[in-house]
Amino acid sequence: MGELTKRLLTGAVLIGIVALVAWIDSFGLTWFFFGVIYLFAFYEALKLYGMSERNTLYFWALVIWIVAAFYPNPDDLFFLIALIFAAYEAYTQERDWQKFLPFLYPTASFLFLLALYHDFGMDALIWLVIVVALTDIGAYFTGRAIGKHSFCKTSPKKTWEGVIGGVLIATVAGSYYALILVDLPFGIVISLLTAIAAVFGDLFESYLKRSAGVKDSGNILPGHGGILDRVDGYLFAAPAMVILLRGLL
Repeated sequence: MGELTKRLLTGAVLIGIVALVAWIDSFGLTWFFFGVIYLFAFYEALKLYGMSERNTLYFWALVIWIVAAFYPNPDDLFFLIALIFAAYEAYTQERDWQKFLPFLYPTASFLFLLALYHDFGMDALIWLVIVVALTDIGAYFTGRAIGKHSFCKTSPKKTWEGVIGGVLIATVAGSYYALILVDLPFGIVISLLTAIAAVFGDLFESYLKRSAGVKDSGNILPGHGGILDRVDGYLFAAPAMVILLRGLL
């Protein structure tokens, strides 16, 4: 089976699963779906951080996600985690701040994803998917068509033309869909800033992979690499959308 065929088949399966979760629109199912993705992403992040031997961190990741199912504001758990960790470090004087990294990224972002669904419903998640997906797709095709100027050293294949094109396409489409949730001016602002956040979510994961000296975050998705390779844009975009929705509405 060729690489393109694997990529298309995997993409079709992923789209089907996401569509089914969106159609059922159940908090329990959405929490479980995000939880599975989160634990795989957590595992990949540990490898990128060079911490794959720290198995006890998986236990705490699972505990956090279970608590998030019942806590009314899932994203607040991140700040509680930070306080507990700081208190523990002060008490033990271990000064091992590296083990906090996977609870900053990707844990905090997944808590914001769950909060987006909890506070604003499935329509907000669909809005997020539209913005992030079109930012990526729009940047790819615009960059191939007219891209000339490199965006940054972290991701040499990205161009300014591609990034701007992707952000504009995502903003237009996202603003149109957003009309079922917010007025047009809010839809434009939130879609625009969320699209920009998605660009840097992708860039941050590229930075982690370059630092770790790997091409992909994993190989669980045939033709696509790892989980983080697929959700990187969402991990910056979800917190941005939650904060903007709460601040502007």
